[in-house]
Amino acid sequence: MKAIDTANPLVRGAWLTPARMQMFAILSLCATVAMVVYLFATAHGTVDSFGRPLGTDFSNVWTAGRMALDGRAPLAWNWPAHFAMQQLVHHSPDIPFYGWHYPPPFLLVAALLATMPYVWALIVWQATTLLIALATVRRILPIRGVTLAACGAPVVLVCLGHGHNGFLTAALLGGGLLLLDRRPFVAGLLLGCMIYKPQFALVLPVVLLLGWHWRAIGGALASAGLLCALTLVLWGWPVWAAFIHSLPLTQSVVIEQGATGWEKIQSAFSAVRNWGGSIPLAYGIQTGVTAIAVAGAALVSRGTPPFVRNAMVIAAALLSTPYLLDYDLVPLGMAIAFLVAEGRERGFLTYEKTVLALVWIVPLFGRSIMQLTTVPLGLMSIVAIFVIALRRSRIRPLSDC
Repeated sequence: MKAIDTANPLVRGAWLTPARMQMFAILSLCATVAMVVYLFATAHGTVDSFGRPLGTDFSNVWTAGRMALDGRAPLAWNWPAHFAMQQLVHHSPDIPFYGWHYPPPFLLVAALLATMPYVWALIVWQATTLLIALATVRRILPIRGVTLAACGAPVVLVCLGHGHNGFLTAALLGGGLLLLDRRPFVAGLLLGCMIYKPQFALVLPVVLLLGWHWRAIGGALASAGLLCALTLVLWGWPVWAAFIHSLPLTQSVVIEQGATGWEKIQSAFSAVRNWGGSIPLAYGIQTGVTAIAVAGAALVSRGTPPFVRNAMVIAAALLSTPYLLDYDLVPLGMAIAFLVAEGRERGFLTYEKTVLALVWIVPLFGRSIMQLTTVPLGLMSIVAIFVIALRRSRIRPLSDC
């Protein structure tokens, strides 16, 4: 076998100095702030200068919540009715339509946000969930500079631009996994709140069951059950019937036909469809990838260092679904934090620092590269985290350089 050139700065990550990391993070953070300020400064009411709602996808959240407060909760899943509401709210018949595909528990959050004016709700939503996510990162990796690196991560710009729930998902998933061994019931409560992301449902139960995390399972059932019960108390069965009735249309238009745009979806399914593959072929490839992801999560569910397990679970959860937008890559930042914490404690493996840095920066240009070349960098970055975690679960770490 050819010996690894340990003098190569990419091997040990020697090129990734603290000064360079700080410079990259500051530049990315400045770009994020500049873009957010520009969007708000040039907006007309709730519509930005590109003719889109501020926060784009947040439009479906706020309007769905408003419909729920107005006593029309089931109509949030009726696309024509929901589009009419969005046109009314934004005072524009030409506003793009953003569909509502979430299970009813997320309508609780939407209704709460809709008690505020649209723009203020967007600001409060993004600022609050971002701060919670940053606090979670600091709990995972309490070192100097981590807040700057997290704030400056390009995926933050992607999530802010879409007004999405990536920060909340990252905080719940990262926080739940962090607390899994020390405070399992609380961990379960956090993971159960992710019921609004059912596409992650294949991986988490496997890890909890095979890891014998019975108290966490109890906590997850409690929080998920309470959220579902609240929707029934407030709006009754019709909201669930409307959600279930909407699933075939969502599957056909959004997932299979890629109405969102293949370049935005970071799954194996999307990559195959973007390359011209048929729907059956895409489902076949996605099934294989999902099986590998679940197997990887099962492999690390017991006897693996917690940080490695947690990074693997996050990567596996993202790989296991055919529907994963680029703003859903925010939890991958938690996986990076877990692996950096593991590396600082046990030593980094060859090429690890370099790969983690590349995964950190991919969301900055991943969508554009896929649109221009069909190369799915977002999917590749998830696979990279999966492989690093798998490697760490099987190989004794080297001492840090």
